[in-house]
Amino acid sequence: MDSVTLHKIFDIGGVFEAIIDWLTENLSVVFDIIADVIDALLTGFFNVLMFPHAFIMIALFAALAWWIAKKGVGIFTLVGFFLIYAMNLWEATMETLALVITSVFIAILIAIPIGIWASKKDTVEAIVRPILDFMQTLPAFVYLIPAVLFFRLGAVPGVVATLIFSMPPAVRLTNLGIRQVPKEIKEASQSFGATNRQMLLKAEIPVAIPTIMAGVNQTIMLALSMVVIAGMIGAGGLGNEVLKGITQLKIDLGFESGIAIVILAIFLDRVTQALGVASQKQAE
Repeated sequence: MDSVTLHKIFDIGGVFEAIIDWLTENLSVVFDIIADVIDALLTGFFNVLMFPHAFIMIALFAALAWWIAKKGVGIFTLVGFFLIYAMNLWEATMETLALVITSVFIAILIAIPIGIWASKKDTVEAIVRPILDFMQTLPAFVYLIPAVLFFRLGAVPGVVATLIFSMPPAVRLTNLGIRQVPKEIKEASQSFGATNRQMLLKAEIPVAIPTIMAGVNQTIMLALSMVVIAGMIGAGGLGNEVLKGITQLKIDLGFESGIAIVILAIFLDRVTQALGVASQKQAE
């Protein structure tokens, strides 16, 4: 039996295409509602970021970084974001930041409850783990295909593809963090008559916060990497600028956009890492 015959029998791609076609034909209203919600969130975050003058936002970002991640990161943020403004990439950077914030916000809303559920039920963890493995190993570009088919071109499919691609670390580390809570703490909570809900909210989650924050940090970094790829489907922001630099052979634009992405990535990484360290000290 040759490979062509086997491919006709095991037509995995055809099955996937049939599923996508059925979903787009029968659940178009649901996808329209999801698109409207995501678009409203994205527009709201972008308007908040763009409402003050750029210099005010640069000062606020620098002050936030200084307060959370100390002096060095604050100075870097001040200089780095001023450089972004000087390169005339401020609006594109805020578009990218709004897309990251929207994607991570939705991803965390979904991932943390799933992670908590998986930490409480071994059956759920057994089901979730291979799904997360599949999500993390599937090439990032593949996520763009169903996203475009369901939500067409633009920022919304970029958000959907980004949040799916970036979600696994938050689920995994939430599950891990709660499972690693010492038995002594759980037994002490139970001895004081705490319900399962009280034990989760007042004992397990506070102890697991550093691990959960590590998952949030990884989710943000993955979201930022995917945002660049999402520029291929019209998501806008710095990803679109990088794509212009590649397709139009504008070396200067591509290089400057890359620098802006690096600055934004370092800012987000250092601030979220500092939040994780602070939460760990508070837990101790």
